[in-house]
Amino acid sequence: MKKNIIILSLAALSLTGCGVMKNYHRETVAQPMELDNLYGDAQSGDSLGLGDLKWRDLFTDPTLQALIEKVLAQNTNMKNADLAIQQVEHALKAAKWAFAPSVALSANGNITKMWDPYERAGYSNTPSTKPYNIGLTIGWQQVNLLQLRNAKKGAEMNREQARAAKQAVQSSLVSHTATMYYTLAQLDEQLVLMKQTKANWAEYLKMQKLLMEAGQANTAAVASIEATYWSICQSLITIEDNIRILENQLSNLLNEPSAKIQRSSLSTFRAPKLIETGAPLSILSRRPDVRIAEMALASAFYDVNQAKSAFYPSLTLSATGTFTNGQQANINPGAFIGQALAGLVQPIFQNGRIVAQLKISKEQMEIKANDFTNAVVSAGNEVNTAMVMVRSAEENRQYIDNQVKALETAYEATRKLFAGSSANYLNVITAHNNLMQAQMTQIGNRMESISATVELYLALGGGAELNAVVARCLCERQSCGQA
Repeated sequence: MKKNIIILSLAALSLTGCGVMKNYHRETVAQPMELDNLYGDAQSGDSLGLGDLKWRDLFTDPTLQALIEKVLAQNTNMKNADLAIQQVEHALKAAKWAFAPSVALSANGNITKMWDPYERAGYSNTPSTKPYNIGLTIGWQQVNLLQLRNAKKGAEMNREQARAAKQAVQSSLVSHTATMYYTLAQLDEQLVLMKQTKANWAEYLKMQKLLMEAGQANTAAVASIEATYWSICQSLITIEDNIRILENQLSNLLNEPSAKIQRSSLSTFRAPKLIETGAPLSILSRRPDVRIAEMALASAFYDVNQAKSAFYPSLTLSATGTFTNGQQANINPGAFIGQALAGLVQPIFQNGRIVAQLKISKEQMEIKANDFTNAVVSAGNEVNTAMVMVRSAEENRQYIDNQVKALETAYEATRKLFAGSSANYLNVITAHNNLMQAQMTQIGNRMESISATVELYLALGGGAELNAVVARCLCERQSCGQA
């Protein structure tokens, strides 16, 4: 009879619960990947695989690579991300073990002896009783297997969220480290130019003071030149301060006291060539923020299934084995006594609680679906913005380089005229100042190109390491693996 109860219980679960055993499938919940013009006007991609490059392949400067590795090893946020993954791993193990039965071992015993204070015959010789019980209980108490299954699937999605969050932290650290590293290189080059400018204006100021002493220059002209010289000195201090501030910020990322940051030059960066062929929309799935949003949606999907599971029967199974000598009749020596129990509870009315919870879960899933769509649209816009920045920097580069070459020619020609007494030194200083401004712009353009490439790399989810489970979950035409 008990065997029949178990079979009927499992059959009822399989028939009624098939609707809540489905795995998450993107196309049945949200379809943001099919939005038209996701990348706006850019509609550009990288058939060379910029999004597939690892950060070591993009940043080939050995000094920068060593710095990034040190940041990833020592940064507090990375350590906390690892701990967060360990926490959800433990939660997932707990969810998996929920399918296992509970096992309890119990043992008890006592001794009873009667003593007669009056030492009457027949009392003091009463033998002591020593009953004991040793029991082992195995069972599932009020278990809804459908709820357990969906709770486990939800825990798997939480684990993937934690992994994506770690990838987001890593990507952010890599990009920030590289950007600050090359910004330091940019400031180094600007500092060299500013020192040259300071030296030139100092020489010019010295010459004008000598001319004023000889009566060939007036005080107003000398004062104006001197004011320009002090302004250049201030700019020099500002650049040096910015260098120290950036080194402090990098030291914070390294979780170390402030120190000098070793670095190379801007010329060490080699941007990969981009071929605009139309990026596949599915590439956004590798972005940590998009992965986090979709895993949150998948988790909400399983929460809905779990809420639906509350409508289905709960199963109680237990088995107890006891070795005892202390039952109703004294059993001596002891004997084994076994007991098995099976039960099925079908909820009928619970004050609307399970209905309300189902509605809440469905609304929460709609919120997560909206968040997922927004994450994908925002990601597409970021790709568009990054492509515009890359394209703009590349288009401006040739014009700026041509401008620098023209001003270099003008500066050399002015110096020759000054040597031949055909021009005064002010013309030389003016030509050099114009050249210096153009060179500053050239340095800024190189930095803009680097920053834009890094932003595009991040926008395309560069460096993301998809494991087998999440890759399957994020595939456009597949669902997650079977339970």
